[in-house]
Amino acid sequence: MLETKVCIIGAGPGGATAALQLAQLGIECVVVDKAVFPRDKVCGDGLSGKVITALENIDPGIARRLQQYTEKLDSWGVTFVSPGRESMEVAYKPHYNKLVDEPAGFVCKRIHFDNFLVDELKRRPDMIRLFEGIAIDKYELQDDGYLVSDAGGAFTVKAQLLIVANGAHSSFTKEVANIRMEPAYYAAGVRAYYKNVKGTHADNFIELHFLKPLLPGYLWIFPLPNGEANVGMDMISEAVRSKKVNLKKLLTETLQNDPVFKERFRDAEITSSIEGYGLPLGSKKRTLSGPRYMLVGDAAYLVDPFTGEGIGNALYAGRIAAQQASAALEANDFSASFLAAYDDGVYRVLGPELQLSHRLQKLVKYPWLFNLLMKMGTRNKQLKELISCMFYEVDLRKKLAQPSFYIKLLFNK
Repeated sequence: MLETKVCIIGAGPGGATAALQLAQLGIECVVVDKAVFPRDKVCGDGLSGKVITALENIDPGIARRLQQYTEKLDSWGVTFVSPGRESMEVAYKPHYNKLVDEPAGFVCKRIHFDNFLVDELKRRPDMIRLFEGIAIDKYELQDDGYLVSDAGGAFTVKAQLLIVANGAHSSFTKEVANIRMEPAYYAAGVRAYYKNVKGTHADNFIELHFLKPLLPGYLWIFPLPNGEANVGMDMISEAVRSKKVNLKKLLTETLQNDPVFKERFRDAEITSSIEGYGLPLGSKKRTLSGPRYMLVGDAAYLVDPFTGEGIGNALYAGRIAAQQASAALEANDFSASFLAAYDDGVYRVLGPELQLSHRLQKLVKYPWLFNLLMKMGTRNKQLKELISCMFYEVDLRKKLAQPSFYIKLLFNK
């Protein structure tokens, strides 16, 4: 049996970030993942500016290595397209200069990005013990910690504290934290890879197309290295069920029949199968911790309801969890009341943004209103900067708390 202060279940972005932050704080941990890396993860593959910011805050060396990583494509912004085909381009960094500025965002296949983070874990064998190919299926809360093991009990870990980061289908989230999938606060998505898609932005802006037949979902195109693109679609699970939508079929038919996409995909070649996945949305506030545990990333339901941003939010939550773990170890207090400070930290940092995104998501149900918002956005500097903050900064809460911001939003062009 292994013994550790902190055991992290899941080596994806949230869990890996928590481990790297713990290492920087001088705290040893055990990380266990059911997969053997590199492994694929169905996702949009977009990395917003939050990713670099989080890694820089842990260790500038990690951020520098990611900047130099050859498996990613630099991306400078996002293009929103409304149901009426109103288009609004929002740079991740307002007034960026490609010759001077470092890119604030990237697109990188998860098979590569997640493996990059796992390689960073392997750089710290002095502090991080990583175990791959082991699924943790049993969790037992004891007086002095959690005892976790695989199904057969051959692999066991005793930890004072758990950080649970094992994804959208986490059994711990359902059975222990009692957070269940609610179709109104969950999205279904599909993704495929294509080559030779026409019309992508010169600065590799990612694209979110809120087309009327897809509402309340959207179609995305994220450019990748080597002329590839991640192309996919998501929709609120409640709508998928009520409308009996086959997302794989809808994606294929939209690319073939929509007049704009039909032309853009005329010479495109699909290079993968169309894969499905779930997005646990942060549309409502939930309890993310309890006695001797904290939830991180998709296991904590932190995906942005409007943009689908999940990776950056997972990294921020991972850092906050590691910092709270350090405080708990120092105080020797692993109670639910003490660890509730983690929830406060997550929702203080990400809460205003998630609330705003949930409101924007609701607007999508009203195409005329969303078209109006896009028209305003093309002329309104404040609105553009607000949406930019959702990808780049995490100081959005400060702007939303200032009455002067709303005056500028209403009257500034």
